[in-house]
Amino acid sequence: MSSLKEIEFVAMLTSEDRYRHRHIRFKRDILSFVVQYETKLEGKWLPVIRYDTEHGFAHRDLFDRDGNKKKTPMFTKDYNEALTFAEYDIKSNWKIYKQTFLGGG
Repeated sequence: MSSLKEIEFVAMLTSEDRYRHRHIRFKRDILSFVVQYETKLEGKWLPVIRYDTEHGFAHRDLFDRDGNKKKTPMFTKDYNEALTFAEYDIKSNWKIYKQTFLGGG
């Protein structure tokens, strides 16, 4: 039996807001992850904030309504800590991120 495990799910926050989560773990170590908050505008799901390890380091992408993104590195000791922070930040602050995304903050 392999100790490599992939977890993927989408959680609806409201009918127009959702949290998307995917990570790959080997034993207790997170090898990669993507967690993203998306909002629905004019029938389309748009990313608002995403944390991921796509370019070989943990970072945050903050999007505007035009799809432009601002990348910020995460200064965490490992991907486990980065994922824990990312989950907490999105779940705690998604309403603020949405307000900023929509131009209200």
